[in-house]
Amino acid sequence: MNGRIIGPVTPPRPVRTRFAPAPTGHLHLGHVVNAVFVWGLARARGGAVVLRVEDHDRLRSRPAYEASLLEDLDWLGLVPDEGRHPVRRQSDDVAPYEDALARLDVAGRVYACDCSRRRIGGAPYDGRCRDRDVARGPDVGLRVRLDPGEETFVDERLGPQRQTPARQCGDLLARDRNGNWTYQFAVTVDDLRDRISLVVRGDDLLESTGRQIALGRLLGRTKPPAWHHHPLVRKPSGDKLSKSSHDTGVRDLRAAGVAPEAVIGQAAAAAGLQRSPAPLAAADVARLFAAGSGAPGLP
Repeated sequence: MNGRIIGPVTPPRPVRTRFAPAPTGHLHLGHVVNAVFVWGLARARGGAVVLRVEDHDRLRSRPAYEASLLEDLDWLGLVPDEGRHPVRRQSDDVAPYEDALARLDVAGRVYACDCSRRRIGGAPYDGRCRDRDVARGPDVGLRVRLDPGEETFVDERLGPQRQTPARQCGDLLARDRNGNWTYQFAVTVDDLRDRISLVVRGDDLLESTGRQIALGRLLGRTKPPAWHHHPLVRKPSGDKLSKSSHDTGVRDLRAAGVAPEAVIGQAAAAAGLQRSPAPLAAADVARLFAAGSGAPGLP
């Protein structure tokens, strides 16, 4: 005995991650790639997967697309730990978004903005409505004032990152001119209330990370989640797969008689997680992320 008093060891909290499709189209192979990473990393670490239907875009979301994506997930054998029975969708409970915005408003962080996308153009929002007395009402958005400064984080695949949200995107739009909660705002509120400790998503969303860390801090999140941004599956042209162009749709593959294991295997190969598109069952995706698996870019 060396005389030191050793207190109880607190076991690490189990990983909680989420699969969060938007019901604005049918699932395609790119979504299956994301699902392989989500379920694979969660299961390899003994964690849980939360299914969240992100239907904040009321103009494009459709019940038929939601039914289709849930049917496809069931067919693939990708079973979440939460959010399936009953389905967890953003539109079912808007109170958390209203409460979060109200707290930011009390703190002097919220202001009205009547700028259109055409007026802003493709540049970061320049804060032109910060000091204008824009009346709140229909056709007026609400923005959250961000502080200047740098956000740093370590992505599990891409390593150390530095971002400056106030310069990259400007003050965040929380609710748009149509009354929709925006992706950046809703996902940050959801990840906080769902206690998500690991965010797994495509690397096209890497630049959203700093602004979500900053917003989460304003909402009281003292420790941000861990981040894992995986590569996207792209067409020969270099463009990413999209719902709108019906790229490699899961429902089309099903209709063609392709087995679910073949679809998952094809997705794993497209992401570089296995050398060939050998069939892979949903229950076996964790082995792609086990120590010594040889999969590239994995922790």
